[in-house]
Amino acid sequence: MIRISFILVFCVLQACAQKTYYGQLDVLGKFPSRLSEVSGLETNVHGDIWVVQDSGNKDEIHKVNTTAQVLETYKIDHAKNKDWEDLAMDSQGNLYIGDFGNNTNERKDLTIYKVSHTELDKKEPNAKKIRFNYPEQKRFPPKKNNLLFDTEGFFHWQGFLYIFTKNRTRPYTGKTLVYRVPDTEGDYDAEFLGSLFLCKDQDHCSVTGADISPDGKSIALLTYGFVFLLTDFDFPDVSKAQSKVIDLNSDTQIESIGFLDNGTLLLADEEKKKTGRNLYRLRLN
Repeated sequence: MIRISFILVFCVLQACAQKTYYGQLDVLGKFPSRLSEVSGLETNVHGDIWVVQDSGNKDEIHKVNTTAQVLETYKIDHAKNKDWEDLAMDSQGNLYIGDFGNNTNERKDLTIYKVSHTELDKKEPNAKKIRFNYPEQKRFPPKKNNLLFDTEGFFHWQGFLYIFTKNRTRPYTGKTLVYRVPDTEGDYDAEFLGSLFLCKDQDHCSVTGADISPDGKSIALLTYGFVFLLTDFDFPDVSKAQSKVIDLNSDTQIESIGFLDNGTLLLADEEKKKTGRNLYRLRLN
């Protein structure tokens, strides 16, 4: 009944422009207990899988296999895990760590760490800092109806890092802000590109992860239990994209998403009450 109600509300809000599909998650493996809070996931062209954990965990990235077993762990030099929330990777194999978790919307030290592909075979890879701010945020924290500056999802595309904020407004508005910053070391005012309206159900429509397909034709936005698959967009403004909604049929805390290939997504959830801590596969076709 809850799911039916949500779909009806969603349909009304979107003028029935979108249909909800049901996705089948295949469990590939269970992460070891020390990776109980995987918050970000990314793959490279060789099929390697990288994961990170969020605040309260070490300044480390982990290379895992398709059964969620750890192959290598690397401590990142010149980096601090204040709240690592997502990973991105460019076509050269450079890895980006999003230290932009901002639950209370109070942070002024938002950072993306860039780890060169030449550093990823070292035990303590060096990271360069991409520091940024949201020019539209004037108060720290803003009023409850403007709590739009938490972030848990981003991806890399053609020289830029595209950032999707997590909505924490009260009352909830369902809006996600889209920004981008250059992929090079420096201090930046993030460029505001527009906003996306997903839906007004806070339990399902706050972005917890993002990635783009290798061919650049699909963007996956992960929310609690749903994937919003965006297509038919033009960069840099993706606000007019077509959207397909995939219900994951899951109530675990899924917070990580990455394209394995153009038709396959990998997802990971955090452990909660002895559930989760799994690596999943979702075939889009």
